[in-house]
Amino acid sequence: MTSSKPKILVTRRLPASIEARMATLFETDVNEADQTLTASDILSGLAGKDVLVSTITDRIDAGLIESLPASVRLIAQFGNGVDNIDLEAAWRAGLTVTNTPSVLTEDTADMATALMLALPRRLVEGTQILLRDRAWAGWSPTSMLGHRLRSKALGIVGMGRIGTAVAQRARAFGLTIHYYSRNRRPQGVEGPLEATYWDDLDAMLETVDIVSLHTPLTRDTSDILSAARLARMKPDAYLVNVSRPELLDEPALIAFLETGRLAGAALDVFDNRHGINPRLLALAEANRVILTGHMASATLEARIEMGEAVIVNIRAFMDGHQPPHRLLPDMPQPRAARG
Repeated sequence: MTSSKPKILVTRRLPASIEARMATLFETDVNEADQTLTASDILSGLAGKDVLVSTITDRIDAGLIESLPASVRLIAQFGNGVDNIDLEAAWRAGLTVTNTPSVLTEDTADMATALMLALPRRLVEGTQILLRDRAWAGWSPTSMLGHRLRSKALGIVGMGRIGTAVAQRARAFGLTIHYYSRNRRPQGVEGPLEATYWDDLDAMLETVDIVSLHTPLTRDTSDILSAARLARMKPDAYLVNVSRPELLDEPALIAFLETGRLAGAALDVFDNRHGINPRLLALAEANRVILTGHMASATLEARIEMGEAVIVNIRAFMDGHQPPHRLLPDMPQPRAARG
C-alpha cells in the first residue's frame, strides 16, 4: 500500500524530537551518517521524494537543481541563510524554497555580545594561560589588562532583527550604538537605543571601536568589508562576525591583524572550503583572534524551533497553501510552480 504522506529527504541529523515529529507527519528519509552529502547522494536520495530538507552545508546549485527528480517541488532549508541555494535557478525550475527566519535572533545576538565581551577583556586568553601553564602566578596590578566596554562605540552593519537585538544588549553594557543599513530604522527603534544612523559605511568605520556584521549575504553585501574598508577602521578597533564569511575580505583581515593594524577579531564564521587558513589559526593561537565553530545559533531551543518552522513550511506547501517563509530571488523570471 502506497503511503499518502509527503516524502522528504533530510540531509543532516536534526534534534530527536524534530525527527520524531517529522516521522509521524511525513515519510522521512534522514541522513543517518550526518556527513555532508555529495550532489550525487542528494539526487539518488530524492528519487520519488516531494521535498528536500537542506542545510547550509548542502550546495544546491543550478546544476543540481536542473537534475532534480520531477517529483521534488519544495526545498525547505533548515536555517536562515540560503546562500548555498541558487534561488534564481530554483525559481526558473518552478521550485518553492523556504527557510527558517526569526527563530535565530536571540541566540545569535547573545553570541555576538559574548564575543564583544571576550575580545577586549581577553577572556579566552585568560583561560588558555591557566590550562597551558597548569599553574597561576597570582594576581598583579598589570596582569591580563584588557579594555572596558562602557562608552565605546559599536558600529552595526545591518540593523535588521539580529542587529537590533545586538544593539539592545550592547546598550546594557554602556556602548553607544551606531549603524549602517540599507534603510534607516524608524524612530521607535532608534530612539530607545539612542542609535546614530550612518548612510556612509566608510565614515562609520572610521569612528567606531567595535564593528559587528549582521547583514545578509547578497550581491551587494558580498565583501562589504573589503581591504579598503578594513583599512579605514581604527588600529585599536575590533571586528565581530557571526553572519557570513563572505561579508569580509578574510586575507586582508589576516594581514591587518598580523601587522597590528587592527586590535583583534572574533569570528564565528570563516572560509573553511579548504580547511581553516593556517595564518588565521596562528593568530588564534597568539590570541589575536577568537575562533568559534559556527555556534551562533547552536542552542537546542533554536534548533527545535528551526525544525518546527521547517515542518510548518512543508505542511502548508503540501496542503496547497503559501508557506509562511517562502523565499524569492532578487530578480525572478516568472514561471509556474511544479505540480
